[in-house]
Amino acid sequence: MLRFCLLGSGRMGYVYAKIISEHPEAELVAVINPNLKSAITLIENYGGNAFKTLAECRESIEFDAAIICSPTNTHLQLISEVAKAGKAIFCEKPIDLSMERLDQCISVVEQYKVPFAVGFNRRFDPTNLALRNRLMSGEVGNLNMLFLTSRDPSPPPIDYIKRSGGYFCDSTIHDIDLICWLTNDAPIEVFSSASCLIDDKIGAAGDVDTAMTILKMKSGVLCHINNSRKAVYGFDQRIEIFGSAGMLQTNNQRETLLSYSNEKVTDAQPLLKHFFLERYGQSFALEVSDFIHCIKTGSNPAVNQWDGRRALEIALACELSHREGRIVKL
Repeated sequence: MLRFCLLGSGRMGYVYAKIISEHPEAELVAVINPNLKSAITLIENYGGNAFKTLAECRESIEFDAAIICSPTNTHLQLISEVAKAGKAIFCEKPIDLSMERLDQCISVVEQYKVPFAVGFNRRFDPTNLALRNRLMSGEVGNLNMLFLTSRDPSPPPIDYIKRSGGYFCDSTIHDIDLICWLTNDAPIEVFSSASCLIDDKIGAAGDVDTAMTILKMKSGVLCHINNSRKAVYGFDQRIEIFGSAGMLQTNNQRETLLSYSNEKVTDAQPLLKHFFLERYGQSFALEVSDFIHCIKTGSNPAVNQWDGRRALEIALACELSHREGRIVKL
């Protein structure tokens, strides 16, 4: 059994604690949060021991791997401490919000040669995996364009907005990683335009809630991302891949795929009214299983520090493009 230490006991902490507790090859032995009450509440549900700091934990208990899902500004310190202890690391995205600090994270991971995985869970979604496999098989011929729609059912709390790092680093970064993964390519330029159309408080916090981004890849392939903080009909996650020989599309999840049409009306089942924790629940479990497999076999994680670096670099370029109203070269 791999012994896991969980750094952070917020919303994502509960996601990973549940996954670890249900995994046949893993157990949760420690939860760390300076707010000890929060850590205690989590272990009451999923087991383990609660600590305020990683140092206190290491004095009392042994672990094999750490999952870091604490606030992003704590990642560098925690990655450094865990890497120096020689333990495998799984870190939620983004690794950091600063390229300089992110490179420090990479430096310490490289120095201590510990396994390191990044939480871009949407790569592990079975639908997205099937889409990529069919794209790689050549079904659409020469790839021309990608369209990614990613819209939330409602905005997060303003307190979250203020510490999120901005819409592009918080949300669009998932779509950026998917595009690079799907195409096996990287952009040479980006152009982003964004507005605050949903909640004035988001604008007052210095962020946006509606965005469109165009990426031109090294191959010449064009990619379009559209994001919104509020889709009244539910969590909207769709991908379209267009090529010289055809098109592939992923659609939103529904209770059933049944629809009815007559001479007056055509209707379909409404979208499931869930958010990312439900829509991508299976992908979170699959990415943890991949991490466990890598630790046990010595293989490389499917998503590593260099993927995390590339995604942040592009997300920051999108932010710059929006702020300055220009194409940004990469």
